[in-house]
Amino acid sequence: MKTPCFTVKDIIQITGITKRALHYYDKTDLLKPSKVEDNGYRYYDQEALGNLQMILLFKEMNFSLKDIAAMMQLSKEEQKDILREHRSTLVQRKQKLETIIHQLDEYVDGTDISHLNLFDDSSILPIQEQYESEAKFVYGDTEKYQEFEANVSQLSVEEQEQAYQQFSVNMEQVFRELAKHQDLSPASGEVQALVREWKSCLEQFIVCDIEILRCIAEAYTTDRRYAGYFDQFGDEVFLSFLYEAIMVYVKGGGRPLNPVS
Repeated sequence: MKTPCFTVKDIIQITGITKRALHYYDKTDLLKPSKVEDNGYRYYDQEALGNLQMILLFKEMNFSLKDIAAMMQLSKEEQKDILREHRSTLVQRKQKLETIIHQLDEYVDGTDISHLNLFDDSSILPIQEQYESEAKFVYGDTEKYQEFEANVSQLSVEEQEQAYQQFSVNMEQVFRELAKHQDLSPASGEVQALVREWKSCLEQFIVCDIEILRCIAEAYTTDRRYAGYFDQFGDEVFLSFLYEAIMVYVKGGGRPLNPVS
């Protein structure tokens, strides 16, 4: 039986590779035709077809063409050693992708970006650490921030994490209660009592004067990163209601107001 030779068209039909890719493999010496006729027609024997199938397999496994070219010079056992190592890399990548998908679902379902763990296995700092670095950059030279840092530095890493988690839970509880009172005036006694509770949450870490509270209220409304966070507590007017309630407290100098219905 005559050993078959395949034309470029045959190879395309058998493997699904494009003509352009096949010519590129020839040009870069990754896969040369078994013979080239005087008229320029390329022909591939069964060994060349087998090599092409290995190239396509390695390419599907996410190896670069440069790596594939090197692998094609190795024995089958040497190739398998590389593939075993590559498998470990793919498993790690799979785990990372599963984490990304999970975090994506959490974010779409309303979890605030500061609670995501997307950068845990990355050189990028976690969002919470980014917030802390940003705060230090903006407020680091103020007496109040230095006081905050001094308070936090007295805690162990585990205590800091627990404190931040409890702080987050307490804040969310206050915001949910405030959302239930949106039908009241921001100056009402019930709302102002919740603002004082909000201030008490902040003062777990830092003594808040009127100016600090004003800055925080303005950050809530001007920093777009807060918009997604506050969406989970109320409708589209909740943030403006919260801002007004805090500003009522600020303008009152932090003094309790008489209840207003």
